[in-house]
Amino acid sequence: MSKIYPVLLAGGSGTRLWPLSRKSYPKQFSKLIGEITLFQTSAQRLTSSDIIEFAPHITLTNSEYRFIVAEQLQEIGIDPGPILIEPEAKNTAAAILSASLYARSVDKDAIMLVAPSDHIIPDTTYFHESIKVGLSQTQNAKIVTFGIKPTHPETGYGYLEISKDKLDSGNIADIMKFVEKPDIHTANQMLKNGNFLWNAGIFLFRAKDMIDLFKSYQPNTLKFVSDAIDNARSDLGFLRLAEQPWMSLKNISIDYAIMQQARNLVAVSFGSKWSDLGGWDAVWAECNADQHGNVLSGSAHAIECSDSLLRSENTSQQVVGIGLNGIMAIAMPDAVLIAQKDHAQDVKKAVELLKTKSIPQAEVYPRDHRPWGWFESLTLDATFQVKRLFVKPGASLSLQSHKFRSEHWIVVSGCATVVVDDDVYQLQNGTSTFIPQGSKHRLSNFTDKELVIIEIQVGTYFGEDDIVRYDDRYERT
Repeated sequence: MSKIYPVLLAGGSGTRLWPLSRKSYPKQFSKLIGEITLFQTSAQRLTSSDIIEFAPHITLTNSEYRFIVAEQLQEIGIDPGPILIEPEAKNTAAAILSASLYARSVDKDAIMLVAPSDHIIPDTTYFHESIKVGLSQTQNAKIVTFGIKPTHPETGYGYLEISKDKLDSGNIADIMKFVEKPDIHTANQMLKNGNFLWNAGIFLFRAKDMIDLFKSYQPNTLKFVSDAIDNARSDLGFLRLAEQPWMSLKNISIDYAIMQQARNLVAVSFGSKWSDLGGWDAVWAECNADQHGNVLSGSAHAIECSDSLLRSENTSQQVVGIGLNGIMAIAMPDAVLIAQKDHAQDVKKAVELLKTKSIPQAEVYPRDHRPWGWFESLTLDATFQVKRLFVKPGASLSLQSHKFRSEHWIVVSGCATVVVDDDVYQLQNGTSTFIPQGSKHRLSNFTDKELVIIEIQVGTYFGEDDIVRYDDRYERT
């Protein structure tokens, strides 16, 4: 059995599932469906079975998500494997080539499976069987993609045109043409023709064959990505790709850069359930609706409603719908979306509107994840800010000081070890301390239990650039 190097693409801007999904915390890291995140589900799907043997995951992400990636993999007992940090989002061509060059540097015969980390594929066994079907093609230098048998005229997906007699599940077919996202008339016609598959964006290939395609069709991309890999540096266990060559790259997808030009592409027809959760209507469709067609979160309630999605992401925030039909309402602590369900693909317009008004909720998630845990702002005024901080067991914040603010720390759960200048002491649950402006200080959790504190900042400026860091060790040594 050939070992496959699974590649998880964990970037993305998260606009179509706003306000839950945002640029600073896109949908793959959220528990949209089920008890674990889409990213965790994707990672589990790309682990070894009796059918397929996988190597450790290679994950492509950015600096902002790197600690989230590592933490979520550890939460489900998966060794994070190599995590490559892109200096800037340059789309899937650069990401896939980076993974290919890295994999070939450790295994010259590496076979790779590249997949987005935000898809729903419930039948893992069927998926692995489909990979096994495609695996035989890689030995013939083929690039294998997986096409989904369409169930309706979808305008949100790209399509693959293949021969009609190859549409049955498990068949291998040459790809005649890539088709961009169609209008509804074209989508209906393609569904009627019966020789089109949805393009799932999942690829299986030998690393050396993908690199050869870039040599032929995108030599400049190959040069810049090779330089970024060759000059990459280790950073807290991550591999940070070199910034200077990376910034010279074009922002281009793998479909445009390679797939639409290559002549060695084949498709495996995939007939099992699949969704990329490309909108709130897709989330509604994937959930178990009640007898009236409503999908409700634990903090949402419906009175005389039908075919609606009502969701609250805060247990203390109750959402109640009355007399609604075909409505989706998603409530976050700092933003609420209300729209007709058939306008799900227009949610990105809300993000663009808020961006034009410089409203931070367009892209900024209320909870900010760090290597030591996370924090969220509870209230912000001209002269004060209140935050809640969650510090993981065994973790520490950096040793730091502030020029423009003082801080009060109140422990509401756990036991904190506090450094303020030359003093070191512990704070138990219900106790507090004061951090004067300009003092060097550090907060640590040296216990095996979670630490939660309320931080009250008082001053004239609360930006990140008011933090002077002296020591960035985040874990206890």
